Amino acid sequence: MANISSDVRNYFKLELLSTRSYGPLRQLFKNRYSQFNGGQIWNDTPTCGTTYLTNVIKKNKKISLTKVQNVSVSNGDSNEWDLTTITALLIYGDRPKTLNAAEVQQLDEENKLLEQLREIRNKLVHHASKSVATVEFNQLWTDLATILVALGDTDTELDKLKDASIFEAPTQVINEDNVKEASRLNTLATQAHNDGKFFDAIALFTKATVLPGVLEHDRAIFYSKMSSSRLALYEKQQKGASSNFEINDREDQRYLALRDAKQARNLWLTWWKGHFRVGKVYAAINEHDKAVNSFERALALEPTKNEIQKELDDSRHIFGRQMRYEYLDPQYSPKTVSEHFNAIHETLGIDPENLQTLHSLVDQLGLDVADVLKGHKYEHGDIDIKQDYEQAAKYYAKAARHGSAAGMYYLARLTDLGLGVKKDHDMAHKLFEQAAEQSAEHPKFKDRPNVGVADAENALGLHYAEGVGVHKHAATAVYWYQRAVDHGNAEAANSLALMYQRGNGVEKNLDKAEQLFELSARRRDSNAMLNLAELLLDKNDFEMAQRWFNRACKSGNILAQTNRTNFEKTLRDKKQLLDGSSPSALPMINTIKKTFDSLKLSTSISELSNKSSKYDYNALSKYANRGSITAKRLCNALEYFLSVLEILTHPGTLTEQQEDSLVHELSECYRLEHIVAQFPIIEMQQNVGQIVDRALRRCREVPDYPASQLDEDARVCYGSLRMDSKELIDQFLNSCRQKYPKSIYFFEMSTSINGWLEKYDTVVYNANAGLELDPNNSNLLIDKAVAWRQLEHYSEAIEAYKTFLTVAPRDHRKVPDAYYSMAICYLTLKRDDDLDVAKKMYEQGEEAEKLQLPCFLPYESNGKNLLKLVFNIPNLINTKAAPKAATPVVDHKSRLTDPNRIEIIKRHRKWQVDIIEHRKKSQVSIPFYNKPRLQQQTAKSLVGLKAISLREMDPTKDHVYQGYVLSVTIIEEAYTWIPSIHIVIEDEHHQCEQMFIFNFPDGQGEHLTSKVYTNGAKMHIINPYHRLGANDAKPLIRVDDFSSIIMQNESDRVINMCRCCGEPNAVHVCSGCKKARYCSKECQTMDWKLYDHKIICKKQ
Repeated sequence: MANISSDVRNYFKLELLSTRSYGPLRQLFKNRYSQFNGGQIWNDTPTCGTTYLTNVIKKNKKISLTKVQNVSVSNGDSNEWDLTTITALLIYGDRPKTLNAAEVQQLDEENKLLEQLREIRNKLVHHASKSVATVEFNQLWTDLATILVALGDTDTELDKLKDASIFEAPTQVINEDNVKEASRLNTLATQAHNDGKFFDAIALFTKATVLPGVLEHDRAIFYSKMSSSRLALYEKQQKGASSNFEINDREDQRYLALRDAKQARNLWLTWWKGHFRVGKVYAAINEHDKAVNSFERALALEPTKNEIQKELDDSRHIFGRQMRYEYLDPQYSPKTVSEHFNAIHETLGIDPENLQTLHSLVDQLGLDVADVLKGHKYEHGDIDIKQDYEQAAKYYAKAARHGSAAGMYYLARLTDLGLGVKKDHDMAHKLFEQAAEQSAEHPKFKDRPNVGVADAENALGLHYAEGVGVHKHAATAVYWYQRAVDHGNAEAANSLALMYQRGNGVEKNLDKAEQLFELSARRRDSNAMLNLAELLLDKNDFEMAQRWFNRACKSGNILAQTNRTNFEKTLRDKKQLLDGSSPSALPMINTIKKTFDSLKLSTSISELSNKSSKYDYNALSKYANRGSITAKRLCNALEYFLSVLEILTHPGTLTEQQEDSLVHELSECYRLEHIVAQFPIIEMQQNVGQIVDRALRRCREVPDYPASQLDEDARVCYGSLRMDSKELIDQFLNSCRQKYPKSIYFFEMSTSINGWLEKYDTVVYNANAGLELDPNNSNLLIDKAVAWRQLEHYSEAIEAYKTFLTVAPRDHRKVPDAYYSMAICYLTLKRDDDLDVAKKMYEQGEEAEKLQLPCFLPYESNGKNLLKLVFNIPNLINTKAAPKAATPVVDHKSRLTDPNRIEIIKRHRKWQVDIIEHRKKSQVSIPFYNKPRLQQQTAKSLVGLKAISLREMDPTKDHVYQGYVLSVTIIEEAYTWIPSIHIVIEDEHHQCEQMFIFNFPDGQGEHLTSKVYTNGAKMHIINPYHRLGANDAKPLIRVDDFSSIIMQNESDRVINMCRCCGEPNAVHVCSGCKKARYCSKECQTMDWKLYDHKIICKKQ
């Protein structure tokens, strides 16, 4: 146990202290039971427990217990109750009305203590790193000890627990004969377990546990092994039966296994296997959140145990699926091939018999896809095939060996789940990577997606987001999600939207989140529909919120269906609140909401750039030569980072010496300024991570593992590359500071990590420790100031900010924010002249912004935004506005980066180019098209029709909107007219869609495309038909009745429309095609890069 860090020891000392509460709490429960029940005694019997469960718990809606906890209560033995159970019974138990005032006051005071105890306990339970720094430990110890003394414990006894001897075997009176007998029983029981005689093993272990005079640690081992035998016995009894995770019986072997595992853990709190065994039982009963917590405790005690990491990965994987409600999502329900055909028929109208014929043809041709289809049939079962995961895996593997991305993905998925093959998250990850490396376009069928690629990219995003088989890294998850989104995956768009909504791995951006939710919803992801509805409700867009919520329900989203009443009540309440607000209050409501939505909150530390870095060496050098200390520091860091990139691009395999050199150069970069270390591609960052891991292993293999420069450098890189695994890196940094107490960077990383973890006391403690080494360290000073402000010690925060400002360069990127933060502190203190001082600080912050380097502009500061709001409140109070002011204001420029818009326009342009190229090669056009599923009914007039917009149409359904008219502007014209005229249209809300026009008069195609349906022209479409494409299920507006189009007057046309944003009178003309016009260079650049104008340029 000597290698366990002091911070991990602190955690388990607090765990041990919290267990001291069990005795007093059990006695408190028994006292209350007697007080509330006329003097009856709780005698810890099943009779007592069953009666209490029936008459009290099941009638009290405030007491919410798990199945396991209910069984423990019904068993009656309060010694088996965990802290969650007993505190719930005490806090939420009904009181008799006969209590007097003094008794009620006593119960209230006790419950306050219980609430405090539960809060501390929850903090420990969900402490993923399982390590507590000294300052936090002392505070938690004091808080816990105060509660325990109030409950009847004594200070002197509690002080004994602070001794580090808890990690050593306790001193006991030993009975040598019983020790020998226990050892004999343990040997026999272990052999019985290995022979599959689990009943015998349990009986023998039970005898060993009750022998007096045996070491507590030995008894812990016996209980741990007995727990394992009980789980094995349960699995043997259930062999062939369907899975049942619920425990309803006190004789259930899993319940008894959990009891034994907890007993092992309590007897030897610092033994990894006790926590591991508890985790195994929780995993067996499908409570993976608790399993993750137990495995993390075990890993904190034994970080090198692969079996712990394996089980932790597995529970994280399953818990992630549970949190995504996959078991409720219709898209994850197993479907036979016939059911898939019927679903396609329902959505697209394609005859299932035609699909079956196509499948048969694929089989006869012997294509790789045939093996994938056979694998699918075996995975889900079919009319003539019994479900067989092992056979499915074999067919997927066969397809994978022949380069099929679909085969790789499906095999990886089975490997991740352990279906038909051994569960192996590492192997699954490698298979996902192999699938993701394949071309996104099908190698044989051009313009078709290569099935499996986007799904594999999404799976890799999930692995990095949840830390399954890899280190958790939010920015890498964003990278893979974005790739999957670009290749058409719906689930990834929803996951990426959630990251933008929360600021996880990316800067918080609600507009981007909304766009991605809508993109995912348009791709028929019902979870995205629900998320979009909730986001729109928060924006007070009530009409569209209700529409998307209804669509989620119709799509089979069980969460939406279950919560319909609550959602609609919230919508009504918000609408009534806004309708009832005075006109003068509405601008303030909008401004306050807009300000808080704009705050750049993030739960991710890492940055990953797949674009060019904003830290340009040549530009920074100019500022450095003019005397900028900040620019000079950035340049020096960039020089080290460029050396890293140079080593990485060295041809061939790197030698150990080259790898060590890379680690040193990168560590120097991180020590100077970590923000410049932006790897241009994800593969490069992953390669560096592997190099750092190898360097650390080489250092550990040296006898006695001495301190060395390479080891310190590798630790710097390891921590910096994996900062998103906050809790685990926090624990890692504790050991780094102990081994290298003079390395200031480890203190800087610790203050940063603990700031993200909101452990501000620890930030102050570590900052002060680091400042003893370097009193002028600006990074530690600013982190200390921020921590004091978060702790609401505003005077200390002001002094810390002032100290920072005296030592930091004037162009340090944190200087403006320091002034803004000081202003907030002054406002909070509310002294006589503090408002004037705050305004002065605000002005100094704005002046400091003028000194910032270009790479830090435009300057973003949450503090500045909040101050603007505070200073503007008097003006808002006096502002008059109509009730409609509550309607959210839309920034129409933001639509230009909407991924759905980009996809539609790029798809249109590519289609046009492909048609042009085809005509050049073949000289003939094949007028092939799919017949419409529905028919428009002709209407010759706009009279009596209702207006409709694109967003009001359901993008997941084929539907003719009879009695409606859609008014649009053409923003992308057609260059061909056979078999139909393809254009892109935009409505009044600036939403766009493809539009296909059929059945126009013979001989009019060229005239219509060159003179009528051109960019800027406006039209009305009567009874618009929203159609899902027969080949790709992409939504579009289809016109089969040519007379349903009514062109608006030529005077309404947008003259010289900007090809990018749609503004009129665009003066810039593309030098290539001489046709596309732009209102600005910015729009021209965006059209070229985002919308692929280059593929259509000169072909128009």
